Amino acid sequence: MLPYTVNFKVSARTLTGALNAHNKAAVDWGWQGLIAYGCHSLVVVIDSNTAQTLQVLEKHKADIVKVKWARENYHHNIGSPYCLRLASADVNGKIIVWDVAAGVAQCEIQEHVKPIQDVQWLWNQDASRDLLLAIHPPNYIVLWNADTGTKLWKKSYADNILSFSFDPFDPSHLTLLTSEGIVFISDFSPSKAPSGPGKKVYISSPHCSPAHNKLAAATGAKRALNKVKVLVTQEKPSAEFVALNDCLQLAYLPSKRSHMLLLYPREILILDLEVNQTVGVIAIERTGVPFLQVIPCSQRDGLFCLHENGCITLRVRRSYSSICTTSSDEPDLDPVQELTYDLRSQCDAIRVTKTVRPFSMVCCPVNENAAALIVSDGRVMIWELKSAVCSRNARNSSAVSPLYSPVSFCGIPGGVLQNKLPDLSLDNMIGQSAIAGEEHPKGSILQEVHLKFLLTGLLSGLPSPQFAIRMCPPLTTKNIKMYQPLLAVGTSNGSVLVYHLTSGLLHKELSVHSCEVKGIEWTSLTSFLSFAASTPNNMGLVRNELQLVDLPTGRSTAFRGDRGNDESPIEMIKVSHLKQYLAVVFKDKPLELWDIRTCTLLREMSKSFPAITALEWSPSHNLKSLRKKQLATREAMARQTVVSDAELGAVESSVISLLQEAESKSELSQNISAREHFVFTDNDGQVYHLTVEGNSVKDSARIPPDGSMGSITCIAWKGDTLVLGDMDGNLNFWDLKGRVSRGIPTHRSWVRKIRFAPGKGNQKLIAMYTDGAEVWDTKEVQMVSSLRSGRNVTFRILDVDWCTSDKVILASDDGCIRVLEMSMKSTCFRMDEQELVEPVWCPYLLVPRAALALKAFLLHQPWNGRYSLDISHIDYPENEEIKTLLQEQLHALSNDIKKLLLDPEFTLLQRCLLVSRLYGDESELHFWTVAAHYLHSLSQAKSGDTVVTKDGAPKDKLNNPLDICYDVLCENAYFQKFQLERVNLQEVKRSTYDHTRKCTDQLLLLGQTDRAVQLLLETSADNQHYYCDSLKACLVTTVTSSGPSQSTIKLVATNMIANGKLAEGVQLLCLIDKAADACRYLQTYGEWNRAAWLAKVRLNSEECADVLKRWADHLCSPQVNQKSKALLVLLSLGCFVSVAETLHSMRYFDRAALFVEACLKYGAFGVSEDTEKLITAIYTDYARSLKSLGFKQGAVHFASKAGAAGRDLLNELGSPKEEATEG
Repeated sequence: MLPYTVNFKVSARTLTGALNAHNKAAVDWGWQGLIAYGCHSLVVVIDSNTAQTLQVLEKHKADIVKVKWARENYHHNIGSPYCLRLASADVNGKIIVWDVAAGVAQCEIQEHVKPIQDVQWLWNQDASRDLLLAIHPPNYIVLWNADTGTKLWKKSYADNILSFSFDPFDPSHLTLLTSEGIVFISDFSPSKAPSGPGKKVYISSPHCSPAHNKLAAATGAKRALNKVKVLVTQEKPSAEFVALNDCLQLAYLPSKRSHMLLLYPREILILDLEVNQTVGVIAIERTGVPFLQVIPCSQRDGLFCLHENGCITLRVRRSYSSICTTSSDEPDLDPVQELTYDLRSQCDAIRVTKTVRPFSMVCCPVNENAAALIVSDGRVMIWELKSAVCSRNARNSSAVSPLYSPVSFCGIPGGVLQNKLPDLSLDNMIGQSAIAGEEHPKGSILQEVHLKFLLTGLLSGLPSPQFAIRMCPPLTTKNIKMYQPLLAVGTSNGSVLVYHLTSGLLHKELSVHSCEVKGIEWTSLTSFLSFAASTPNNMGLVRNELQLVDLPTGRSTAFRGDRGNDESPIEMIKVSHLKQYLAVVFKDKPLELWDIRTCTLLREMSKSFPAITALEWSPSHNLKSLRKKQLATREAMARQTVVSDAELGAVESSVISLLQEAESKSELSQNISAREHFVFTDNDGQVYHLTVEGNSVKDSARIPPDGSMGSITCIAWKGDTLVLGDMDGNLNFWDLKGRVSRGIPTHRSWVRKIRFAPGKGNQKLIAMYTDGAEVWDTKEVQMVSSLRSGRNVTFRILDVDWCTSDKVILASDDGCIRVLEMSMKSTCFRMDEQELVEPVWCPYLLVPRAALALKAFLLHQPWNGRYSLDISHIDYPENEEIKTLLQEQLHALSNDIKKLLLDPEFTLLQRCLLVSRLYGDESELHFWTVAAHYLHSLSQAKSGDTVVTKDGAPKDKLNNPLDICYDVLCENAYFQKFQLERVNLQEVKRSTYDHTRKCTDQLLLLGQTDRAVQLLLETSADNQHYYCDSLKACLVTTVTSSGPSQSTIKLVATNMIANGKLAEGVQLLCLIDKAADACRYLQTYGEWNRAAWLAKVRLNSEECADVLKRWADHLCSPQVNQKSKALLVLLSLGCFVSVAETLHSMRYFDRAALFVEACLKYGAFGVSEDTEKLITAIYTDYARSLKSLGFKQGAVHFASKAGAAGRDLLNELGSPKEEATEG
């Protein structure tokens, strides 16, 4: 074997091209950082950081319409590891669930044969991660177990369902967008199908609203927006309303509870579902570009919008910080008239043509600071948001309020010396929008920032077919040092793309021709000839282009000089075996023979020369005998030097001098013209054999036509085998040595092309037909494999070639080029076998043990007092290969991330948050965000530098509260302010009596009695509720003054509740300040969310904590099984010991150990015997789990912290016999 190696391993792969119209919405960005999208019937998986294709999944027989990554909101351990799971659905109603890393279909689901409208993984319960909800047209929703493919339940609705959206705050709420309107389902559960038809509401189209009448003047627009009528009604809208079919999208806002957006081409409506009414409209001016799609953010109240010109814009809700008093004296002065979303950043548009248009956009779910645009021509553009601090004087004078950078970084306010990476995620870029009634803290701590989009990744697909493909000359022992597996692809627009097949990346794109490339032939490893012909004129003549391209320089020269205008089109070009000669065959013009090395015409055949239907060069030549002669002459030359010059014959000396010259010119002595042969057939099937040597062409033999063959269309020749194919699908195998021929009818119609595989003695041959391809073994004369369009594949084959001696290349009309094994079975590959140009950070590709060990390595820095990203210093007795893979993963991290991980100022909580972001671990991210926030507030309160307000919230936390997307986990004071702002907005927007009534109810629950009375007194005398409302107003105003009345009201309230009027009874209890009782009743009747809301807005911190603790116990109960949510509730209450106990009981040992370390650092645990016991138990169990991962150093570290309990484990770890425990 040769001592040096070259990487020319070519794995089976697919190069993808333009997309199909069905693929429009088939794209998803997973928590793992990978983007999957549909391309015809393939699923392409790319890395969002490096924009490299990692996997192409092929099993669907029809176009893909949806792809969805499984969510990562569960605790990952060796039993439920980090894995890449993806569901894809196609036009024929088939859903496939993939293990993407292995490229294997885990499960296939089929219900009907109509296109799937929408699919979604259920993410909200701890019990099972395998549940997949799908819409099967026209009107079914089906819940599947995606692990086994079993159907759990199926439910039909009255209207055609277009899409659905889950309420991110309440998993039992599901909303369907139907062709008629919207259906709200409030009893969704994995265990049984929803009962009843759901609550149906209709939407009167916004085009009839005044929002469009007067958008010219700003004042007119403002007035018009305020007049927007209720857009959600119980009755079916009258005929003048447009149907809902122009509503493009429906989605809940993940940034705040009970808000939903509806997207129309020219506006986005924000609805508040508590009052079923529009509270905000984002409209586009007449000249603006319409919307295609919108993605609401959860970390900030912002929207990523995609427009029809491919431009992505980010809009963020405007802050209202300078606000008038909200007291009852001046309710009319309230300025929160509208939810306004200001345009903060936009990226460049693309050039939209008939065939090139934006399909859809996805946003990074982990950091929400990047969006990817999928274009119909197969391009994927990745735009990242970057923030820049702008100087005070550079403030523009626009009405848009400034954006400020947040106080905290990675969950908590950072130290002065700490490295920061503001572009890490959206919530680290911009601070929260200030809530009404709150000023931004003065001082220099807040910096004003601007956001801009930057194109950080671009992946382009193949252009649209036709294709002409040709693989470069094969690998030999002579060219092994400089060999690269390059594939030249001629396209319909005249350019030639050269792909490197080891990486699958585009090596060069060369613009060579002005019209479609018809064929390519390589003349060496670094140069090729390609030809094209313009469309024929009325005489059938064209302009022929034959170009010789030098790949390293990209230089393209016209090979035939000035020839080529107004002549018969070139049919084919064939390069001789030694790359000396070129035969150019025309349609109605005699053959031309050229010398490739000198670009000179050797011979143009006479007019009487027969018309050629097929031509092939012979592999035999006389180069070897020429070389022998040359060596003999050289020896003679060496001998002659001894003899005197005079004795040399004149002829011989001239030969020697010629040879010397030839030697100096080329090591391969290319200037010696070896004799080569070619064969061709004419219209009658007669075979001609010609010899070319230098510039002489000799006719050497003619073989009469074979009667069994039709018109010959192609010839292939290798060794002693010659194969002919004809119009009728016959293959004729000639054994030239044995002088026998065998005709085989394939019954496959026209044989378009036949080609032998490279490699000495390899007699395999690929034949291409109109309807597919076959691989034959010419030695045995039998078929090896077959592919037929319409039978085993949906695509039609356009061109074929051999890639290596055992792999074929197929170009197909779905715009893809596939490199396949000889069996021609479409296979996906294992992602870890891929050769990538740039390293990719994706711990999901590692084996489960290694991925978890790498996580522990990153989390428990420093090791031995050193911050390091070199895993070789760590006692981790795993095999070297795995260590190398881990080190490669660490190298793939960006320098900014490495800097943070190595920063000693970077605290443990921040590290946990950062690692959960790097791993795309949804459950950890939420846990550590809430934990970091409340542990930090505790330490602030303990250090005594904060003033504590009456409701127990530290003052400084109001400037840096937990984001409102955490809803009832936020501080009470902040939550109350948010609810007040919301009810103000509802009040301004109310337009019917029903809405006024809902606002009154909210105001009474919030304790805003004066404003509630004003609304009650607005009821008109002809309303049926006039009397009730007037009495209620009297009751509300007198209730607080009278003492004895309280007991009566309490009695009435309990009777009401007992008789099914829960909401009214709760309202009465709130009037007499018995909100704690009201919460208890709500919880008894199963209204847990409502009870938590009421507790947050009406109770003091102790009473509120009681209510929420009861809720946490309920969430932990086996029938609810939402312990992960219960953990977050306990964190928000500061019950840190309970959190640690619950984590330990759930066997979340890694999270428990880190949480305990953080609590000890922040002084959140009181030292007692019980906590001591708990801490040692957690450390011991965690050390055991690290031991099972083979991560010895980590196990020793935690076992030594566990005191007496860890001693036995330390002895085990220290013992010489190492048990290699398999996880």
